[in-house]
Amino acid sequence: METSTLPLELLRYPLGRYEAPPLYGSAFVKQSLTSLEALPAKLRAAVHPLSDEQLDTPYRPGGWTLRQVVHHVADSHINAYTRFRLALTEDIPVIKPYQESPWAYLHDAHWADPALSLQLLEALHQRWIILLRSLCMEEWHRSFYHPESGEVYLFQAAGMYAWHGEHHVGHIDSLKQRMGW
Repeated sequence: METSTLPLELLRYPLGRYEAPPLYGSAFVKQSLTSLEALPAKLRAAVHPLSDEQLDTPYRPGGWTLRQVVHHVADSHINAYTRFRLALTEDIPVIKPYQESPWAYLHDAHWADPALSLQLLEALHQRWIILLRSLCMEEWHRSFYHPESGEVYLFQAAGMYAWHGEHHVGHIDSLKQRMGW
């Protein structure tokens, strides 16, 4: 199917938008951890066979290239890991938001080999999963404060970052399918 015939919302959110659960659920947390643990391999598999020309193709009109998407996931999850550590060591820390789009256009994110960010994600997620698997229920209820979206509990953030990874793998897979790659 051509990109132009798909609704912009579907191109932007191939899995739909994330909705944070209001209450802790152990099954939700377990599913989030499984997804976070699998993400580096899924992302690597999604871009492994692609050429530089394909990696430099935007996933939608006006969107980032697949190369930028891979680097964005690494940037985002580095920030997430830091946010979790802050929430576990401080009382409701105010986290610093960052402007994702300008980060995606910095030289390294625009031109570097995605393998660099894939290596980074593998190590980061291994360490992050060790931390997350150690949390007790009380720790899952610790939170950070995001100036744009308010207080976020760690169980909600785990689900959001699990969705985030799947969301961007969805961008890559959707473009590959539309292009017949």
